[in-house]
Amino acid sequence: MRTTWMGYRNRTGPAGTRNLLGIVTTVQCAAGVLKVAVEQIKKELLPKYPNVDGVVAVTHPYGCGVAINAPMAKIPIRAITNVIRHPNFGGEIMVVGLGCEKLTYDRVLPAGDITPENVLTLQDYAGHDAMMNAIMEMAEKKLEKLNQRKREELPLSELLIGMQCGGSDAFSGITANPSAGYAADMLVRGGATVMFSEVTEVRDGVLMLAARCVDEKVRDRLAEEMKWYDDYLEAGGVDRDANPTPGNKKGGLANIVEKAMGSIAKSGTSPIVEVLSPAEKPTKRGLIYAATPASDIVCGPSQVASGIGLQVFMTGRGTPYGLDISPVIKVCSRNEMKDHWFDLIDISAGDVATGEATIADVGTEIFNMILDVASGIKEPYSDQYGFHNDMCIFNPAPIT
Repeated sequence: MRTTWMGYRNRTGPAGTRNLLGIVTTVQCAAGVLKVAVEQIKKELLPKYPNVDGVVAVTHPYGCGVAINAPMAKIPIRAITNVIRHPNFGGEIMVVGLGCEKLTYDRVLPAGDITPENVLTLQDYAGHDAMMNAIMEMAEKKLEKLNQRKREELPLSELLIGMQCGGSDAFSGITANPSAGYAADMLVRGGATVMFSEVTEVRDGVLMLAARCVDEKVRDRLAEEMKWYDDYLEAGGVDRDANPTPGNKKGGLANIVEKAMGSIAKSGTSPIVEVLSPAEKPTKRGLIYAATPASDIVCGPSQVASGIGLQVFMTGRGTPYGLDISPVIKVCSRNEMKDHWFDLIDISAGDVATGEATIADVGTEIFNMILDVASGIKEPYSDQYGFHNDMCIFNPAPIT
């Protein structure tokens, strides 16, 4: 079994799987400007810095028109705070604000980082050209620093991986998810950290997860997160049975209990060493349960905020889903899906169903692809095409 990979070492936290300039907005009002500026950066500046893998505009729907002091506002604020320091951004901070929003710089950055080198306020500039030039100038200084980063051989303990599933079918829980779980166990045995999530899709099997918690403290944290989400759904007038989609049911999953049994399989069999609230960063190595919504487009950004360098995404029905901050490897449950989306799905676990391969065979294939993608040796289809979903951070707090 491989025990090392090639990554970008960071001063603190897990290593990066990519070397990216991440530019984060404090408010959606700045998103249009930043998206145009990033395209200009890619065209005019990025070619000068060959060691930088790309430039990412991290825009989101938060920042203003929100109850910024509401108790649950801590969740989206924490997500944005942690994304600014994502491992794939190499410690370079670049934040763009409008100037009148509620999410002020001091809510997402310590005082020492709120400097002209790190933050830029659009309302301070006289017109289009001035603000674009300011963004370009700041970006070039960051690119110069990032261009000095090099991959180096690292132990698996420097790797943080996320597991997620979406568009599941009846085969997901017997082929793709158990194979991903096997890969998760291999990673954990090698010293890596693996994160799985999706509260509504583990809730009906939570007793199995509780039995795997390393101690009472972790078990009680798991119970707290389940109760919080039960209350959240009840306040909305629904329960977790609102989760399954028409596609899930057409694919053979009759209800949320069946879906949960398959979903849990992607966690493997390792002990759960820590339970996180949405967008929290792990403090331990091993298997982590990170409580998030089960929605693909919200779970992914929540795991990104927790620092994953790469995500493995299992699907039965098929999805072009991807993340621009962290590469996504897609694993399908049936060979028919792979045949249909031959250039969108990275790995098929369908041979487990036909008896042509074992869970261990496919799990080992997933494990090796994780290390190849994390090391920059291979590029998953979603990155080849630039299929990247929006940064839909979880905001359970009121919109005003």
